[in-house]
Amino acid sequence: QVDLVESGGGSVQAGESLTLSCVVPEYVVGRYCMAWFRQDPGKEREVVATFDHYDKTTYAGPVEGRFNIAKDKANNTLFLRMSSLKPEDTAMYYCAAGDPRRGYCYNIAIPGAYRYWGQGTQVTVSS
Repeated sequence: QVDLVESGGGSVQAGESLTLSCVVPEYVVGRYCMAWFRQDPGKEREVVATFDHYDKTTYAGPVEGRFNIAKDKANNTLFLRMSSLKPEDTAMYYCAAGDPRRGYCYNIAIPGAYRYWGQGTQVTVSS
């Protein structure tokens, strides 16, 4: 079992910024693919930003240029820095991790590529 512990969600006004954090075990941060997903009630979970296991980053179109995914390997933490937030960014945000040695990380844009998930942290953006 791999525990991913998220924090940093909250309620903000449109245009403001938030940073989400996800603390992971030390052996995850350098070897696993990792990502942030988000989900609205009644909708499918969608990818926001990813790190593949070679540390290459990708972003979903709606957040590119506004969000930044980053790792602090010294503190075993994955971040999602969100700026210029919009009401449509409102969702529950989840961090995820997968071990490529166990068949994960094959398509890092889909939830099935990840084995481990955090509990989620709510982000609400008001207009």
